[in-house]
Amino acid sequence: MPPTGTFDDLLARARALPRDGRRAVLGIAGSPGAGKSTLAEALVRELNAGGEPWVAHVPMDGFHLADAELDRLGRLDRKGAPDTFDAAGYAALLRRLREEAYGDVVYAPGFERVLEQPIAGAIAVPPTARLVVTEGNYLLLDSGAWARVRPQLDEVWFCELDEQERIRRLVARHEEFGKSHEEAVAWVLRSDQRNAELVATTRNRADLVVPVPVLPRGETPRAVDTGPRTAP
Repeated sequence: MPPTGTFDDLLARARALPRDGRRAVLGIAGSPGAGKSTLAEALVRELNAGGEPWVAHVPMDGFHLADAELDRLGRLDRKGAPDTFDAAGYAALLRRLREEAYGDVVYAPGFERVLEQPIAGAIAVPPTARLVVTEGNYLLLDSGAWARVRPQLDEVWFCELDEQERIRRLVARHEEFGKSHEEAVAWVLRSDQRNAELVATTRNRADLVVPVPVLPRGETPRAVDTGPRTAP
């Protein structure tokens, strides 16, 4: 398949994922601050425009462990690292979303950014959803329970952003949700950057690399197809 050149190409690729009447799951991976949520939200909004919604958005962040549990584990200062999520629970939800495509509503946890806490049952995925878009840092990680995630995804796209811009956006996000500038910079360089370096090693496992995040106002990405793969 030739490289994808525009946001319309990405929409067409996502639209084609549900086949033979089954529900498909599209994963969007990338380092913290690379634009995963922006891309996912833009895809869901545009694909659902002008008709009955048929695409749902289920972020990985709902599977953060609660601060009380992280404190008990002594991992609160590394919140956001792979072992501070319920990876097995996330993989189980993805499997359920694939297998229960015509059953009841499936409820997924969300993540409250102001509280920085997971919220159970915050996202409803109706039976009419034929495509689920999920996004998070560790979709392509192949260690521990994270290895159970990739087989549940029809495709994974990897968001990539200039490193200085990614860090700038990440600091701004932490400031937006209550950290001082100094606290935000310290957290990004101490914790987020370690996670970003790990995520970067998973890039070659993606089906598509999107070097520039797709924004609603119409910037054009230049996406690189990483080659064919056997679907799960």
